Amino acid sequence: MADLQRKRFRLDWGGYSLDMGEKTLVMGILNVTPDSFSDGGNYFSMDRAVEQALAMEADGADIIDIGGESTRPYADEVTLEQELDRVVPVIEKLSKIVKTPISIDTYKSEVAEAAIDAGAAIINDISALSFDSNMVSVAKKTDVPVILMHIKGTPKDMQNNPVYDDLMGEMKSFFNEAVSRAEAGGIAKEKLILDPGIGFGKTADHNLEILRDLKEFESLGLPLLLGSSRKTFIGKILDKEPENRDTGTMATVAAGIMNGAHIVRVHNVKMAMETVKVMDAILAGKITGL
Repeated sequence: MADLQRKRFRLDWGGYSLDMGEKTLVMGILNVTPDSFSDGGNYFSMDRAVEQALAMEADGADIIDIGGESTRPYADEVTLEQELDRVVPVIEKLSKIVKTPISIDTYKSEVAEAAIDAGAAIINDISALSFDSNMVSVAKKTDVPVILMHIKGTPKDMQNNPVYDDLMGEMKSFFNEAVSRAEAGGIAKEKLILDPGIGFGKTADHNLEILRDLKEFESLGLPLLLGSSRKTFIGKILDKEPENRDTGTMATVAAGIMNGAHIVRVHNVKMAMETVKVMDAILAGKITGL
């Protein structure tokens, strides 16, 4: 059982606190976009977005992740103005009525700064601070936790035959560089979280290898976030469309938790909460205290 225990981390900032390791945290996905791969258009209106956020909080979400630009494979970029118009009003409203910390899913520094001014409390950057040179300074100035995700290429081209000589080794090198970039910019290592970027410049087999060998990233000494929800590789295994991949998603959530994930990012928070409770009990070897 000792091999299954995760290292514990604690984040305290701006009136928020997250304990990671004793229990798995659940991040709920809220895409305020018309074209995200799974739920595009479902929460594009203010009322539907607020309703979904409140439902996720009621279901037990530890973080609500709001994004205004689809980063699905081959997606076109949206303008800065479009992204700001989509996320800032929703965050302003939600920050007044939810207690759950809100993360902003963006690689644009202007969006991150505006979102934090509106009430967001975490930056979730798919580029690990590399697409926008000003993101490091925004993260330092706002002093919020930052999620660094691995990506090979950009959303527009990342699935054009991604190739690795040593998948896990290359990803660890990427993360070491990203952490160094953050620290050189004045961001405390204690505020960083790593996301292996399932589906971002990886084949289906790459994604399975990452899930199987996720524990290798523990050597980097930072919390791990897993974002496998409804991804294409699950659809290939089950021959199901995105909206019917929640059962497969929960299998990946369970595998991720067994292999060291501290946070799981999902569309279906209610189902994930049940999966997490069972998996955490298995890791602990007991039900008491959960």
